[in-house]
Amino acid sequence: MARQHGRAGRLYMAIASGGNASPVPFISQFSIDLDTPQVDVTSFEDNNAVSVSGLPNAKGSFAGFFDNATKQMATAAVDGTARKFYWYPDKAVNTIYYFGTANWSTSQSWGVTAAAAISGNWSAAADCAWVGIP
Repeated sequence: MARQHGRAGRLYMAIASGGNASPVPFISQFSIDLDTPQVDVTSFEDNNAVSVSGLPNAKGSFAGFFDNATKQMATAAVDGTARKFYWYPDKAVNTIYYFGTANWSTSQSWGVTAAAAISGNWSAAADCAWVGIP
């Protein structure tokens, strides 16, 4: 895979639980955090600290611009229902994407000298995985 610019990404999310995912408009940033917790299992006879890996997290964040034509992100944040999502790093390459079911939170902000914005976080509600990454 070649290096790429982030400008071609696209986030899809179901508006309702069990619904079909549709594009989330005006998202300008999306992140995936797959950090894996390390559990200390060091014992008296060890010559150095020893750890084992736990399960990787599947969580992240998003940011973009407020859209008064859809309540997609706000509804997902307040109804407590997990939703399917798909993240395409390059929407023209539909064979590489990250998907799963997640819980969503969102913040909205407005300022006199700024565009109305949204931001928030997501965390896995079920298994999440990459498709097409070797």
